[in-house]
Amino acid sequence: MKKNIGSLLALYPMPVTVIGTMTGDVPTWTLVAHVGIIGHDHVLVSLAKPHFINKYIKENKKLTINMVNENMLPKADYVGSVSGANTAKSNVFAWTTGVEGAPLINDSPLTMECTVEDIYESKGFENFICTIDNTYVSEEYLNDNNKIDYNNLKPVLFEFPNYNYLKTGDVLGKCLSFKQAPKEV
Repeated sequence: MKKNIGSLLALYPMPVTVIGTMTGDVPTWTLVAHVGIIGHDHVLVSLAKPHFINKYIKENKKLTINMVNENMLPKADYVGSVSGANTAKSNVFAWTTGVEGAPLINDSPLTMECTVEDIYESKGFENFICTIDNTYVSEEYLNDNNKIDYNNLKPVLFEFPNYNYLKTGDVLGKCLSFKQAPKEV
């Protein structure tokens, strides 16, 4: 028997990312787990309206989505726990500039450099709809076919409402490989 627990967002766990954008000549960063897919060429980054970084994302129309692995987690958690309005976060990560001018975290195993195409506002949030301009992956996380090997990359996941970080697990099987019809109930 299932219990109705109300109108609760329960699409967790989600990948943990650090969003970056430039504030003049230096970057600022924030931890974000509310990143979603909108088709194969667009993503959505959802940030609470009061976030310091939002102003600069709107000004620059550029951001990066930096995937977090276990080695990055302490720094990623830190940039999510302090506000850029009160704390300079530009030197938390070693970084370089991407082709489009957005800051890439050197230690991130995977970074998507994006252009903000639209902003959708919802109650308390600004949702940045972005095109993916470039995707940068550390070669150690590519397989022999030049595809991202997430089992090797092991992105950190976030689950809500308990505010826990999780490790990714084992591969259960290939997508669309369970071709037998299930037994009827």
